[in-house]
Amino acid sequence: MINIALDGPAGSGKSTVAKKVAKELDILYLDTGAMYRACALKCLLSGVDVKDTDGVKKIMDGIDVKVEYKDGSQVTLLDGKDVSFDIRKPEISMMASTVSAHRFVREKMAEIQRNIASSMDCILDGREIGSYVLPNANFKYYITADSKVRAERRYKELLERGEKVDFDKLHEEIIQRDYNDSHREFAPLKRVPDAKFIDTSDLTADEVVEIIVNDVRRGKTNV
Repeated sequence: MINIALDGPAGSGKSTVAKKVAKELDILYLDTGAMYRACALKCLLSGVDVKDTDGVKKIMDGIDVKVEYKDGSQVTLLDGKDVSFDIRKPEISMMASTVSAHRFVREKMAEIQRNIASSMDCILDGREIGSYVLPNANFKYYITADSKVRAERRYKELLERGEKVDFDKLHEEIIQRDYNDSHREFAPLKRVPDAKFIDTSDLTADEVVEIIVNDVRRGKTNV
């Protein structure tokens, strides 16, 4: 069984790399971030403040989040509805960082993720895959990049979607997300000792993919 854990901060290129690795190795890519974004969207649609522990907990008790593949693309379903586009809006990104800090939210999503990983070869990307979700994954990586580089990547991505964004504000949000994710009490963003560190600031996605694919084919990460 191949389980690959990719951890790192927002905008580090995890999702892009994970998708390419999955395609190259012909394994499942599970976008864990999309699952937390769906939780945040559920709060927004329900009029619940993501900081309201009791309110969020009520929503989590009945939430239905699924990740499926349709026509070669990953689709995120919230209560049966395709929300793949809605969950990528900047405001949802910040809300996802806050809602994911609730322990019960992470426990519920982690349970779903572990069930999937136990049944098939897959690659997961997130903040605490190697430390909490899949601590026994046979391949672990911590991928990061300079905050401005990450902001530029996200900025270009949003512009390509036709969205108008302020770069400085986006950069500030990424720095804030880094702080939130690394300082939350339960399952914070961190690099575990057995994860290979990859700085993607000066690397293309394909170069990072090559590193990981070669490791998997050799059967080791050479941390």
